[in-house]
Amino acid sequence: MDYKQQVAATLAPALPELTEADILAKIEQPKTSKQGDLAFPTFTLAKIMHKAPQMIAGEVVEKIDQTDFEKVVAMGPYVNFFFKKADFSADILAQILTDGAHFGDAKLGHAGQVPIDMSSPNIAKPISMGHLRSTVIGNSLANILTKIDYKPVKINHLGDWGTQFGKLITAYKMWGSEAEVKADPINNLLKYYVRFHKEDVAHPEMDDEAREWFKKLENGDEEALTLWKWFRSESLKAFKKIYQRLDIEFDSFKGEAFYNDKMDEIVDILESKNLLHESQGAEVVDLSKYDLNPALIKKSDGATLYITRDLAAALYRKRTYDFVQSLYVVGNEQTNHFKQLKAVLKEMGFDWSDEIHHIPFGLITSNGKKLSTRSGRVILLDKVLDDAVELAHQQIDQKNPDLAHKDAVADAVGIGAVVFHDLKNERMNSFDFNLEEVVRFEGETGPYVQYAHARAESILRKAGQPDLATTGQQLSDPAAWDTLKLLSEFPATIVRASGDYEPSVIAKYAIHLAKAFNKYYGNTKILVEDDELTARLALVKSVSIVLKEALRLLGVKAPDEM
Repeated sequence: MDYKQQVAATLAPALPELTEADILAKIEQPKTSKQGDLAFPTFTLAKIMHKAPQMIAGEVVEKIDQTDFEKVVAMGPYVNFFFKKADFSADILAQILTDGAHFGDAKLGHAGQVPIDMSSPNIAKPISMGHLRSTVIGNSLANILTKIDYKPVKINHLGDWGTQFGKLITAYKMWGSEAEVKADPINNLLKYYVRFHKEDVAHPEMDDEAREWFKKLENGDEEALTLWKWFRSESLKAFKKIYQRLDIEFDSFKGEAFYNDKMDEIVDILESKNLLHESQGAEVVDLSKYDLNPALIKKSDGATLYITRDLAAALYRKRTYDFVQSLYVVGNEQTNHFKQLKAVLKEMGFDWSDEIHHIPFGLITSNGKKLSTRSGRVILLDKVLDDAVELAHQQIDQKNPDLAHKDAVADAVGIGAVVFHDLKNERMNSFDFNLEEVVRFEGETGPYVQYAHARAESILRKAGQPDLATTGQQLSDPAAWDTLKLLSEFPATIVRASGDYEPSVIAKYAIHLAKAFNKYYGNTKILVEDDELTARLALVKSVSIVLKEALRLLGVKAPDEM
């Protein structure tokens, strides 16, 4: 049952000044259960009715039919509704036990395709903590969109082209060895790249040589192309090992190089629509009507630029997927680039550019400093995951040394902790990464939520995994009320997270639910043989189902034992 709808329908006869939709939009959730379960503020009616809001609230309470509620009271300017606890609990527990992991599913996307540009590491550079955010935010958004009936397409737009390959080939030919690269491709290629940037300061002729090698690569020179393909395939193998650890799969690894032969068409369209103008020898699209700087499409030497490639990629994705939305999970510093991208597409006559959304995010810092590949200050993601798993192992050894499948659980807890920590932060916020804080079993962490789920499963095991009926589970215990209400909010939480492209909404919800359940567990003897035993177990089962599903949407596993 939709309780908001019920409140609106109850209020409507007493408020002829407002439509039911207006009433519905104004209904709020009080801060605490003591103030009721839903509330209607009367401030906006004061002007229309020329009365004090408190007086209006009192009159409304007198006029309405309260039959469907435990009570309805005026609290200052609010009309506060208290639900019938037994009916509410039976209703919400029946929904969750019937739907299981599908609780909260919705048919909002109508199977529309949504390409998600995410992760996108550069070839020959390791996946660092700097790539974590794009990867896990993109993956979680894909899970959330699938839940509400969209069809996401996860695209890893690899950084597999550009002048850095001229530098890398130059560095490899100067200092590299095939045996070294085969032994440890990513780290050795990075070592050459960092060394190049240190030494080219004193030897600017190295930059000329790098430019020459990139030119050869662009012209299809056999040696340059062979080295490039080798660097790419070795890098991809290393990347996939990390994605496997994160349990993330991609639908496409088409990177920058894929669009090399697709940029001419973009330039042709721009020329045919008279959108290209010369500026200091370069060719640009004027975007002054969008309050943006001109988009630089071609440099004075005729070379195309990053935006030209992204225009080609956008057009390719529209033709290939006929998307209803197209998402780019890329750092906040690229905001202007995506504004320009959308504006140029709009000028080209592609109104579907309105459905392109940049999903920006803040930085992960280390001791307050930005991570940088060029300077060699890199925190490797693989190493962080190893350390997180080791920390999880240590805590499991202390808490539950006889735990079966200890390695698999430590893996799920350690890696899950890193992912959860990233996603519980609102994506626009930057944060400093401290591993000890992240992999704690107490506090607002992934392991805390996983532990609440494992606790629920432990209670069900002690109860002999009862076969719980999906109807009539009435729970009148006031101590269960906050948990029951939070369970009922899960479907709306998913919709809000998808609308805001904000996985933190679900992570924060999971923390609140885990806290409410732990408080309930601490104050209530669940396995007492009485009339409400099965209803209490139905609540425990429902918490387990919803916590596991919330974690899954974030890309985090939920072990049954910890």
